[in-house]
This record gives sequence, C-alpha cells and structure tokens, in this order.
Amino acid sequence: MSRISPTLEGFRAAWRRPSLFLAEIAWRWTVGATTCALLLFGFFEYLRTLLVTNGDLLFLRTRQPVLIGQAISHILRGSLGRVALAGLLAALALCFAWIVAASVGRNLTLRALLEYFSSRKDAAGDASKNGARSQDQGTGTKPLRALFGLSLFRAAVVLAAVLAFQGAAILARFASSPEHPQSGLVFLIFLLLAGLICIAAWCLNWFLSLAAIFAVRDHEDTLGSLGSAVSLCRERFGAVFAVSSWTAVAHLVAFSGMMTVVSFPLGLAPLINVRLLIACITIVVLIYLALADWLYIARLAGYVCIAEMPEALVASAPMLTLPPEGERTLPRTPVQTIDRDERILSDVPNLVVET
Repeated sequence: MSRISPTLEGFRAAWRRPSLFLAEIAWRWTVGATTCALLLFGFFEYLRTLLVTNGDLLFLRTRQPVLIGQAISHILRGSLGRVALAGLLAALALCFAWIVAASVGRNLTLRALLEYFSSRKDAAGDASKNGARSQDQGTGTKPLRALFGLSLFRAAVVLAAVLAFQGAAILARFASSPEHPQSGLVFLIFLLLAGLICIAAWCLNWFLSLAAIFAVRDHEDTLGSLGSAVSLCRERFGAVFAVSSWTAVAHLVAFSGMMTVVSFPLGLAPLINVRLLIACITIVVLIYLALADWLYIARLAGYVCIAEMPEALVASAPMLTLPPEGERTLPRTPVQTIDRDERILSDVPNLVVET
C-alpha cells in the first residue's frame, strides 16, 4: 500500500474546496471587523466625553512636557473607571460572540472536510468502520455543545495567560529593590516567564483546536474529544508533527513576505500621500490574513486526513518473515554430479598421458 502524505492532502483539500476557505474568512473576519468597529466607536465616544478647560488648553499650548503631562492627567481624571468598565463589558460581549461564531464555523468546516476525506477512502475496506461510527454517533454528544465547551476553554486559556503575565511582572519585580535596582535582571526574568507562558498557552490552545475534529466526527463531549486529540498525537506523532511543521514554515514565509512588502511603502512615506500609504498597508495586511486563514484550513485538513486514514499512514513496505520452527525446511540446491568417465576429472594419474 502506498503511503499518503497528510501535508499534501491538506493543501490539496484546501485548494479543491475554496468554499472552506471562504467560510473560514466569513466567521473570522466578521468577528474581527466587529471588534475593530467597536474599538473605534468606543474610542471616539470616549474622546467626546472628556472635558477640556481653558487652563488645560493653555498648558497644552506651552509645549512643555511637564505642563502637558499635568493637562493630560487633569483631562483624564475621573474617566478611567468608566473606560475600564466599558472595556470589560465589551470584552465579555466580544468573547461570547467569538465563542458562538467559532463553534458554528468550525462545525461547518469540519463536516465538509470529513465528507471530503470520507469520499476518498476505499469503500470496500472502510465500509464496516463507517457503519460502526454512525452507530456510535447516535448515542454521542451534540457537536455544537462540545465545540462550545472547547471554545470556552480557549477563551479561558487567553484570560489565564493575561493574568499569568501580570503575575510574572509581579514576580520579576522582586528581583530588584530601591537600594539595589536591577532593571536588566527584572526584564530578563519577565522575558523568560513570558516565554514559558506563551508556550504553555499555545500548546493548550493547539490541543483544544485539534480536539474539535473528534467532537464533530465521533460526537464526543469536550473532555472526551480532548483525550482523543492527545491519543492521536501519541499514536501518530510523526504525521502530526510533519503537518504542523510544514504549515508553520509556509506561514513564516508568508509573514516574511508581508513584512518585506510593507517595508517598501513605509520607506517611501515622505514621498507619497498618507492616505495612500495607509490603504496600501491595509491591502497587504488583508492579503496576508487571507493567506493565513487558507494555511489554517490546509493544516486542519491535514489533521483530518491523519484521523481518517490511519492505516494508510502507517503502511510500510512488506518485511520478510520466517516460517514457524516446525515448518522450516532447508533450501533445495541443485545436486552437482561428476562424470567419472571424464579423463580430465579421473582419479587415475597420468591417464591422459597414457592415451
């Protein structure tokens, strides 16, 4: 049996099914556009609520840093509490909207990917497994319920990472004192702790995103799908690592290209219009985000390929096996006979000379 490359199958599925890419863009960009619009609207509305007195204007016009700082602190005094409360409510609303959109969108994309790879499997070899899977799905959990739980856990991971960053800042501050200030050591400790926090948060988020495959395919609950994701990584570590590595390299190349392209209009900033500069940078960033979503679909399709076709992935070249001890026989070799009548091979000495 020929081996299947999950990475190539993932890219092939993302290329042949552009509707998956468009669906991914639809729910991701909807949440992103809502977040940007809410931030801009809230920022301008907050600026309208600020009261600027004549004394503040006088301090601002002096162009003295100390007086300007006093004017800004006086303008913002008493309004930071409202900003914090409004930001908290907006964050909760956006988090709930993201959980709903991510659960519904992931359910649709995974169903389409499972149908795509099911149609590519050998019907004769996998018919019994498909029938057993359909029986298991009848008594399982609804996929949306498990996806809601997974999305809620992902949001909790982000919140825990934010709180962990604050805790890391507090712990790093103990390395310095007013008598012996060591700002460099504090920064290094915070950087080390922040790196560990980012790695832990990324790993948890990756496992939760992988568990969505089993929540949709096997109708497992939240914890059951997470356990299946861990089992898949343990049993098919090489294939999972290959898909993750190649898509990460492609993502890094796309990001490097985006940064290179953005650097050109930034270098020409003094020569071109500011609005044109902002428009060019926005277009380049949107193209990069669209490519990143396409790569995410390709990576997700690779994971689905690994989960759907495990036999093909572990297939290897046939190996020679020895028969049991009782059935072993010595190899038959042709028996070589010597013609005794041949004078050259005769045992009598000097026979050739005598004749």
